[in-house]
Amino acid sequence: MKVFTRKIGTALFALGIAAALPAQAVDLRIAKQPGLTYLPTIIMEHNKLIEKHAEAMGIKDLNVSWRMFNSGASFNDSLISGNMDMAVAGTTNLILLWSKTQGAMKGYAGVGAIPLTLVTRNPNVKTVADFAAEDRIAVPTVKLSSQAIVLQMAAEKEMGLPGRAKINALTVSMGHPDGVIAMQNKSAQITSHFTMSPYTEMELKLPGVRKILTSNEVLGGPMSIAIIFGSAKFHDENPKVVQALNAALDEALDMIAKDKSAAATVYLAATKDKTALSDIVDMLNAPDMLYSKTPVGTMQMAKYFAHAGYIQRAPTDWKEMFFSETHKLNGN
Repeated sequence: MKVFTRKIGTALFALGIAAALPAQAVDLRIAKQPGLTYLPTIIMEHNKLIEKHAEAMGIKDLNVSWRMFNSGASFNDSLISGNMDMAVAGTTNLILLWSKTQGAMKGYAGVGAIPLTLVTRNPNVKTVADFAAEDRIAVPTVKLSSQAIVLQMAAEKEMGLPGRAKINALTVSMGHPDGVIAMQNKSAQITSHFTMSPYTEMELKLPGVRKILTSNEVLGGPMSIAIIFGSAKFHDENPKVVQALNAALDEALDMIAKDKSAAATVYLAATKDKTALSDIVDMLNAPDMLYSKTPVGTMQMAKYFAHAGYIQRAPTDWKEMFFSETHKLNGN
């Protein structure tokens, strides 16, 4: 009788612990964007790495869905409304959401810090100061995308404060694939495109197209162009899903570091890109192609946002904008 009673007590105790533990999400919705910058998350999606690590942690049947967006502005709204749980996009999107929600949106980890490149087919343009009223520059989102902000910084360096307003008036919101199409059409109003790999390489093969500058040149070093971020509510309520996410990202980054050809093969299979495998591998082997969980350049961008009046204040430290899992990294 005592043994039976003890078993019942043990069972009830276990049930009590189970009831006290937070229920993990069964759905994880992630907003994504196109481009080689996002290679680690492309590998995570294609190889179902989050699901794999979640199952190993005891979360059965986690449904991870990825939805494509061509600009950060649209999925920022989706995150705030709760229609998306996480997003993979540039530092600028994280800064805006962190500020707008007073810290209710934060970063999980960096993904990629590869350079952005401004190209043009206007023979008269040698620097950003040379753009004329008839020029139009394609960026993912006017004023607030990573490309738009770097462009403003470059214009302000060359022309002072009036340069920001001048260059903003010339930008047009356009997804990267559409920007390539516009650059191929000589009759299109778009004369320049601030983009990333592999679109940069595609456009530099077009007759008359050449590089004007890169984000690394303007900023003096790399900046995280891709960051995973989302709500503090989802983060706090789903610790095992967050753990699975980090493990999946580690596995994807490890693949890129150890086997560029395998990573490039996944990229081509997932995106249906027609670029030659050897060309993608060459891009991945470029010395400035940085894939890392460590956020870089975030404070420099946040300070410019405050300087330009896009946010009320910059954080005092980059860690203010990121969850604690990232704080052990040597970010900036």
